[in-house]
Amino acid sequence: MAANPNSLPSLSTRRLGVFLGAEITGIELHRPLDAQTLEALKQAHAEHGVLVFPDQAITSEDLKRFGRCFGELTVHPFSTSTADAPELIVYDNKEGNPPAATDIWHSDETFRQAPPMGTALCSKITPDVGGDTAFASMSAVYEGLSDRWQRFLSGLEAVHDFKPFRGLFSSDRAGIEKLRSYEDLYPPVTHPVVTLHPLTGKKVLFVNPQFTLCIKGMAEDESRTILEMLYRKTLIHEYQYRHRWQPNMVVFWDNRSVQHSALHDYYPKRRLMERVTIKGTRPVAAEPPADAKDLRRYLMPPLSAFRETAQKRQHER
Repeated sequence: MAANPNSLPSLSTRRLGVFLGAEITGIELHRPLDAQTLEALKQAHAEHGVLVFPDQAITSEDLKRFGRCFGELTVHPFSTSTADAPELIVYDNKEGNPPAATDIWHSDETFRQAPPMGTALCSKITPDVGGDTAFASMSAVYEGLSDRWQRFLSGLEAVHDFKPFRGLFSSDRAGIEKLRSYEDLYPPVTHPVVTLHPLTGKKVLFVNPQFTLCIKGMAEDESRTILEMLYRKTLIHEYQYRHRWQPNMVVFWDNRSVQHSALHDYYPKRRLMERVTIKGTRPVAAEPPADAKDLRRYLMPPLSAFRETAQKRQHER
């Protein structure tokens, strides 16, 4: 009987970056994974944050099967997928179909109560120049903060929303009604600013400029100042790994600890990619929530404290 090419002894891991990124070879993703290999990949995925599998000429079904090894596939509510395969997102960007605004640092779908645990992206056609994807380790970003900042952020919570997708809806009555239906499906959610990775136990900074609105319970100017400072930390090169795509590559990143930004510098050249996303669990806070009275000081009581006795406004009558 021929040896299984996906057995654990054939697996090879090579680090690509200081804080994240590893190339995995000695594996063929068009074949099923045995239990030992799958467990090794789960650990490598959590440890390195981004796994790169070169030379993987796989089909859409292969990609979906690979994703299902790690959990249930989810359907992105605003994706470019087809009705017959909604869990498979196809990005076919070329002249006349420019890429969406994914060059903003983000973790996927943090507007969900339970954001994805990971995303696998397979390259089919890549431009000669451009089209890289940059990744940043948010556990390394957290570890790079001073002790005082780490203590200050502990227990804070942030509000997340599907704000970049609101522009997809038209401003006519039908568009407004459809937007409202999605607002009912995906109301703003609150996640810890600092989370615990479920496998590594590392603390992770879990805010991003694409989906995070504000820090819950804090004055708007204080919230904005803190978030903008934290967003700038993602721009530090040492925390990043920049991936150069070639055809038939699979990149599988850990959405629980990694942010990414897809560059748009290749347009109008063609870039064809397929993606699956794996369901996650609700983020776990590294510390208990902060007391609301410690987050905001009022010079006068807020109007919301007097709903029963305040004068009625016209819209309330």
